[in-house]
Amino acid sequence: MNTPPVIVWFRHDLRLTDHPALHAAVASGRPVIPAYIHSDDGEGDWPLGGATRVGLHHALGALDVSLREAGSQLIIRAGASTHETLSALIYETDASAVYFCDRYEPAVIERDDAIASALRRVGIEVHRYRAGLLYDPAEVYTGQGNPYTVFTPFYRKCLAMPPIRSPLVRPSEADWQSPETWPTTMSVDELGLLPDHPWHESVASHMNCSEADVLGRLDRFLADPVTRYKDERDRTDLDATSGMSTGLRFGLVSPYTVWDRALRARQRHRSSEARGQIDAFLRQLIWREFAYHLLVHFPHTTTEPLRENFAVFPWVDDEAALQRWQRGQTGYPIVDAGMRQLWQTGWMHNRVRMIVASFLCKDLLIHWHHGARWFWDTLFDADLANNTLGWQWTAGCGADAQPFFRIFNPTAQAEKFDPEGVYIRRWVPELAGLSGQMIHEPPALHRPSDYPEPMVDHKRARDEALAAYETVKAKSLA
Repeated sequence: MNTPPVIVWFRHDLRLTDHPALHAAVASGRPVIPAYIHSDDGEGDWPLGGATRVGLHHALGALDVSLREAGSQLIIRAGASTHETLSALIYETDASAVYFCDRYEPAVIERDDAIASALRRVGIEVHRYRAGLLYDPAEVYTGQGNPYTVFTPFYRKCLAMPPIRSPLVRPSEADWQSPETWPTTMSVDELGLLPDHPWHESVASHMNCSEADVLGRLDRFLADPVTRYKDERDRTDLDATSGMSTGLRFGLVSPYTVWDRALRARQRHRSSEARGQIDAFLRQLIWREFAYHLLVHFPHTTTEPLRENFAVFPWVDDEAALQRWQRGQTGYPIVDAGMRQLWQTGWMHNRVRMIVASFLCKDLLIHWHHGARWFWDTLFDADLANNTLGWQWTAGCGADAQPFFRIFNPTAQAEKFDPEGVYIRRWVPELAGLSGQMIHEPPALHRPSDYPEPMVDHKRARDEALAAYETVKAKSLA
């Protein structure tokens, strides 16, 4: 009698290394069917954005290649209902169990719990694992038993918890059992993830879309550049960031692998300076944990401010201004450079993300919702937790938020983090001929005719933003 197979349900974990569900399924000794179910029914109000769909297309293709090299393959199915599509695959293959790693988006949690309960009721084993986060959001609380809303105490609590587990090795091909007969599968192309226009080709060329690409990038980063990470990661003209955001978004690498390899690199470096640089990188991984902690405990923050008093903030509805911001036509070079980099590559330097977000929310007084939606659609590393945290932080209405009265001066930010104008010249070529400090704030006499005048006067816009904030404070005290 043939042994019933088990299904490994891949989601935001499109890799073979440190994949607890896959590892356990292979260890069970039963035939393993890797599967991906495509559906938007668990995404709530946040279905995949355009750039993320492009990334998913390439990540799924790379995963299938890796599985075939191991003597397996990826079974792809799509349907309006994830539960019905998965159940149909279970029935078709006579699978006895489903193994998967948890996700933490509010709508997905609700859907996954319902699917797991329904499968268990009909006798299907369900095995769930934590693989996308270092810490379970349900296990990290203040001394009073409340969720954290400030990062530093959250960070200290995480570091005081039991040591983070070591990453699991990639399953051995010799241990891998495949079914005698494979179920039918769709091709990645049949999912229709790529848009009709060629924009996606430019975006894809800037992505690390496979497990091998991401691990290679991580090892190169830890070999040397991490020793200057703390000092240079905010410099827009330097390649001093890890580049792990896309890998973590699609699960091409696990946070356990990143954490473990960073710790090993820390041990290799003898100087306290180098170790301090790596500590700064590890701290950023805990920021990611904090974002998910907030998302799980305050799920309404994807659309509503955590600080309830901001519900009365007098945002401005200006579609024309929003479009100029989206197109990189604000007249502020660093803002325009960031928005154009985003459109052309599907990525934006993190420091510039803060600058353009501050400009939208505080110089233009446009609701952070619009910025969050634009980033969600155009960033290929769009992540609901990080996107929500970042926009609420900048707008001043979220956890551990930047105080509203701290308003980024885009010119000063450019002078500090792109001192020679290298970043601006790359993405705003019409300004490439300007020399010296003119690149940061082109004077009218030297501004090229094809580059717009500033949308707003920053000093006046700052005063108006502060006045709007005073109305929020007044209503809060009333």
